[in-house]
Amino acid sequence: MTAITLIEEAGTLNSRLAALDLAGRLSLVAGLGGRVVFTTSLGIEDQVITAEIGNHRLPIEVATLQTGRLFPETLALIDETESQYDIRIVRYEPEQADIDAYAAKYGLNGFYESVEARHACCGVRKLKPLARALSGATIWITGLRRGQSANRADTPFAEYDPERNLIKVNPLADWDIDTIRAYVADNGVPVNPLHQRGYPSIGCEPCTRAIKPGEPERAGRWWWENDEKRECGLHVHEETAAVAQ
Repeated sequence: MTAITLIEEAGTLNSRLAALDLAGRLSLVAGLGGRVVFTTSLGIEDQVITAEIGNHRLPIEVATLQTGRLFPETLALIDETESQYDIRIVRYEPEQADIDAYAAKYGLNGFYESVEARHACCGVRKLKPLARALSGATIWITGLRRGQSANRADTPFAEYDPERNLIKVNPLADWDIDTIRAYVADNGVPVNPLHQRGYPSIGCEPCTRAIKPGEPERAGRWWWENDEKRECGLHVHEETAAVAQ
């Protein structure tokens, strides 16, 4: 499809999703046809979406980016989630040659030294595996919420992703964290124990810390950088990411 067609379809879908509950949103998207992929980081938001997919047996592929530097708690949760919902979470890993090339240029933990090096690490461990996960997909589902950060305050339910030429759906865009927690408690959803230790947003272990009282949810991600809008690039268009560097 052309970009113009996808932009129009995303606009229409955005309006339709706004009137539905989460189960309705996911069912609608699953029934549109084509390959639908949900990428999960195993955070509390993503666990809610996975629970709905599993409980309703929706034809949505579930994938995760196994960066090679995730917390042990996150890795254990992948197995627990698969077992509880009788689903398969496909792991997409970075290529060893890319990791070796990064280490040769920046050092294994060179991401602490510069924004350029950090973006390069995210590129190797997250963006390239994501490209493989979404290859051939028509719809990409994410757990983005407006309340996660100021950078995500205008997150729509559906939008055109020009980098990947597909429609990106954010079914939890209007959910707040209290609603998320209530769903988890009411439905026995397994969650990462790090959430109870002050980690509302969990990524790679070297790049994530617990947040301090009063800090925004994503303050613990790449905490050594000064840019309040810091992202890994998964949800930032190429031109925006270039400015951030």
